[in-house]
Amino acid sequence: MVHAGQESCPLPQDPALAEVAVALNKARAWGQIVDVDWRLAYATDDLRLSLGSLVARAPVPLGLHYFGQEAFESGMYGTVFNLRSVRDALLMLGPWLLADTPGGRDELRELVHPALRDLIDAIEPDHRSIARADSIPAWYTAKGAPVRLLFTAWRVRDADGRLAGTALQSTPEAGMAVVGTMATAGDIGHMARMQSVARAGRRPAAILFADLEASTALARRLSTASYFALGRRLVRAADQCVVDAGGVVGRHVGDGVVAFFLAENAGSESAAAYECVTAARALRTAIADVAVRSDLSPEHIIMRFGLHWGSTLYIGQIATSGRFEVTALGDEVNEAARIEACASGGRALASKDLIERLEPADAAALDLDPDHLTYTPLGDLATATDKARRDAPDIAVCEI
Repeated sequence: MVHAGQESCPLPQDPALAEVAVALNKARAWGQIVDVDWRLAYATDDLRLSLGSLVARAPVPLGLHYFGQEAFESGMYGTVFNLRSVRDALLMLGPWLLADTPGGRDELRELVHPALRDLIDAIEPDHRSIARADSIPAWYTAKGAPVRLLFTAWRVRDADGRLAGTALQSTPEAGMAVVGTMATAGDIGHMARMQSVARAGRRPAAILFADLEASTALARRLSTASYFALGRRLVRAADQCVVDAGGVVGRHVGDGVVAFFLAENAGSESAAAYECVTAARALRTAIADVAVRSDLSPEHIIMRFGLHWGSTLYIGQIATSGRFEVTALGDEVNEAARIEACASGGRALASKDLIERLEPADAAALDLDPDHLTYTPLGDLATATDKARRDAPDIAVCEI
């Protein structure tokens, strides 16, 4: 049967296989289990999510022969694996598969996909080994070219030594040294928020723009190495403030930082606006520490902040072989940039659209009183830029 629900696969009936299934799923591995007859008995949640392009758990054909035509045509391999991948997997696992098939080569030819039958004569049965490893090709839309996955398999036996089936696990070819370094440097909550926008769509969110003021003069004053170290410290501090507040880090452009605080992640529009203001204030506080660590006075590092609300932002991931980030499109993104450019002198300017989304409790926690604030149209500010007067002169803002 094809298990297409979003709940976890039911555990295999065999106790030994069920125990391995629980362990693989708990380890969040890309794992599968086949029984002694090579019928698919289990697939982990993370494998199904990856095969479903991080949007939904892909269906899996439980109970079907792992190399059979029906399993292949069910969409079991998603868009990641194709027939070439399956042929390589059969060459790796074929010695066990042949050993487990009572009718030998003739029966195995009938069980596997017709496009695999030419491989059967080249396989010799293996009754003795307990583990195998190789790499197989896979295809990822983001990369647009074949990549290889490390594929490991081991035999599963119960306490009496009875063969119960085989466990299959795959990992990125980069290896855990590289993957572990990348993963441990990131925040798990932030990764989950990035995953929540794997499928691009319209999502209301608060927008934060922050940029270093007078960066050109500062770059000329400092050595290249010192200025690079300063920029790295600022980016790290900014990202940490956004992550801690519950936002999603966007693009880094020059000395600028962009972040989004989605209502669906925060729980409400008010909570998203609250997170945005909290992140901006936290970064203003963190700047002093960045200055000290860079042997500068706090007044030498001045950042502008622009906060705005986007009701119809189109937010999603951009994933390529060289980067992985979240970005957004919409007029409000450009407007937020115009607000930030007008916040010279280290000010934080927030739009009326953002502030008036705060519920009383969230506003009070921020020591703001939206009912008694006064606003100034962006075009009327003494610090208004030409682009702000041209593109967003009527957006009302206040200093927070």
